[in-house]
Amino acid sequence: MNPIVFHIVSGHAFFSGVGLIIAGVLLADRQATATAPSEQQQPAADEPDVTQNDAHNDGREVSAQPQPASAVLRRFSTLSIILGLLAVILSSAPLPLPATCLCVAATLFWIIDRFRQRGTGHRKPHLPLISMLIAWLTAAALELPWHLTPVLSPVTAPSLAIIGDSVTAGIGGDETSTTWPVLLAEQHQLNVQDISHVGETAKSALKRVMAASITAPLVIVEIGGNDILGATTVADFETSLNALLDELQQPGRQIVMFELPLPPLFHAYGAAQRQAARKRGISLIPKRVFLSILAGGDATLDSIHLSQDGHQAMCDAVWNVIGPATAAN
Repeated sequence: MNPIVFHIVSGHAFFSGVGLIIAGVLLADRQATATAPSEQQQPAADEPDVTQNDAHNDGREVSAQPQPASAVLRRFSTLSIILGLLAVILSSAPLPLPATCLCVAATLFWIIDRFRQRGTGHRKPHLPLISMLIAWLTAAALELPWHLTPVLSPVTAPSLAIIGDSVTAGIGGDETSTTWPVLLAEQHQLNVQDISHVGETAKSALKRVMAASITAPLVIVEIGGNDILGATTVADFETSLNALLDELQQPGRQIVMFELPLPPLFHAYGAAQRQAARKRGISLIPKRVFLSILAGGDATLDSIHLSQDGHQAMCDAVWNVIGPATAAN
């Protein structure tokens, strides 16, 4: 996987973007402070304006020109903010709507204030700057927990059920890889009920789960890729995913779900998934975990479906999450 694509789709680009925005805002504020005249530099009311007199005597007009360093700093800060905003947009981070509105409002407030001050020669209060910093730091703080590996409670039995699509089931045909659910069962002495199927969507997974009898205290859900790549609308995906999770949720059962890697501007699918998980107390495995496997050199057959090395890497990644919860068994 291209490193730039990985950086964007994994969500790392969101934090890089926030960093660039904050750096650009602080540089712009420093540039404005450096170029604003101080009170000591202003001529007193009863003193002659020496600059104007000299200009009149020499027959030349004198205009205040910004220092070259200030001009470079201004361009650099503008570029930093633009690149930061672009990185945030492309990351498709599914921020809560209030946080998104706060960032948009604070950014517009700061931009309007900057244009209003341009050419006035006076330094204004720091309210727009403080608003920008608070808004974007708040957004980063809200996004960060979704990028942490979940910690599960101990399970009552060494068994689990897995619901997935072709990333879990394999692509079929002549593909003979031992899938990661089978590897989990063989390598870690787990009873694994594999309910994965090629081409599975949230809606079709619901039908398959309803036809199965699941008794495991731990369920792993790897679903949604075909919904995003196919014709499923956000509303239909949200409805089907909620119904699927409701069917799976039972007293004493833990559900772990792989967070969807989101292409640029597909944040609505991620928002639906996070909302469904938050509502039910379901843990999400950060998207970077799955994408780090796809980024491996020999981990995929076609950049998405796993090779034998990829299935082993997936097995190891899942075990890192569920292993501590099954240690007592």
